[in-house]
Amino acid sequence: MSPTLPLSPPEGAPQRLMLIDAFKAVASQLIVLHHLAFYGPMSDWTHRVLPDLVAWFSQDARMAVQVFLVVAGFLAARSLAPAGALAPTQSPGRLLWQRYVRIALPYTAALVVAVVCTELARQWMAHDSLPERAEFWQFVWHALLLHTLLDVDSLSAGVWYVAIDFQLYALLLGLLWISRGVRGPWPQVLVAVGVLVSLFHFNLDADWDAWALYFFGAYGMGVLTGWATRNPAAWREGRWPMAALLALVFLALALDFRARIALALVVSAVLAAAQLHGWLTTWPRSRAVGYLGRISYSVFLLNFPVALVVNALFTRYGSADPLVQTLGVLLAWLACNLAGAAFHHAVEQPLGRLGRARQTPVNAPAPAPAPVPPGSSTP
Repeated sequence: MSPTLPLSPPEGAPQRLMLIDAFKAVASQLIVLHHLAFYGPMSDWTHRVLPDLVAWFSQDARMAVQVFLVVAGFLAARSLAPAGALAPTQSPGRLLWQRYVRIALPYTAALVVAVVCTELARQWMAHDSLPERAEFWQFVWHALLLHTLLDVDSLSAGVWYVAIDFQLYALLLGLLWISRGVRGPWPQVLVAVGVLVSLFHFNLDADWDAWALYFFGAYGMGVLTGWATRNPAAWREGRWPMAALLALVFLALALDFRARIALALVVSAVLAAAQLHGWLTTWPRSRAVGYLGRISYSVFLLNFPVALVVNALFTRYGSADPLVQTLGVLLAWLACNLAGAAFHHAVEQPLGRLGRARQTPVNAPAPAPAPVPPGSSTP
C-alpha cells in the first residue's frame, strides 16, 4: 500500500485537489500507453502477444483526453472566476499572457528535446512514426501555438492540444470579459450556450477540430460544474439550470451518440459529487498518485520523443522476438515517466513560475496530454 498524505497539509502549505491529481495521473498514463501502442515498431510485435490489449490502447485509450478537457475547464473556473464572474481588477490581457508564458515555455523547451530525439532515433531506424525534419518556421508556429490553425505538420504527437488548451482558456476569458459588469448570471449563460453550440454543431464536424469550439462542450461542462458546486448556496441556485443543461446534453447524445462526450459527462458528475460532498481534496490519499498527477504535463510533453528513442534502440539492437520487443514497450513506459519527472523538476517548475500570477490557486489548470496524432481521427 502506498504511503498516505495527512488529512490536512502543514500550516501555510497549499491544499492539493487529490481527486484532480488522480484523474490526471490515470489519464496521462493512458495517453502514454496509447502513444506506445499507436507508434513505433515495438507495438507491432507486442500486438502478436496481446492483440486485444494493444488494439484497445491504440484506439480507445485516447478518449482519456476528455478527462483533461473537463478537468481543465473545472480548474479554469476556480482560478479565473471562483465566484462565477471576472473580478473588475483582473486584466484579461495580463491573464492570457500569464497563461501563455506558463504553458508555452516548458512546452517550447520540450519541442527542442523532441527535435533532438527525433534526429537521434532517425540514426537507428526508418519508420513512418518519425516526424519530418523540423524547419525553422514550423518550430516558430509551434512555439506561438498557431500550428493547428495553420495546419502545420506536428513536431511531436499530441502537441496540438497545447494550442487547443490555450484557445479554450482564451475563449472562456473572452466570455467572462464580455459579461463583466452585467448583472445576473450572464457568464454561466454564455458558457452554457457555448456548450450547446459545440455539442449540437461544431463537435459533429471533425473539420473544426483545430478550433476550441469543437472541444468546448466538454471543457464548458467542467467550467459550469465548478461554478454550480462551489458552495451549497451556488448549488441551490444552479441545480435546476444544470438539470436543464443536462437534459439538453442527453438530447445531443440521443441525436448523435459520442462516447467521448458521455465520458466527459461522467467525469463532470464525479467532480460535482466530490466538490459537493467534500472529498475533492481528501481522496485518494496516495503520494504516488498525487505525484503522477503533478508531473502529468511533463510526461505528456516528453513521452513521444522518449518512446521514439527507445523504439529506435530496440529496432537497431534488440532481437526480432515478440517478448523482447514487449519488454522494450515496458521499458519505454518507464523511461517516459522518469524523463517526465526529471523535466518537471528541472524545467517545468522553474519556467512555470514565470507565468504564475501573484496568487494562483493550487492545481491551476495546466494543459493535458492529448493522444491524437497528426493525421488520425480526433477523439
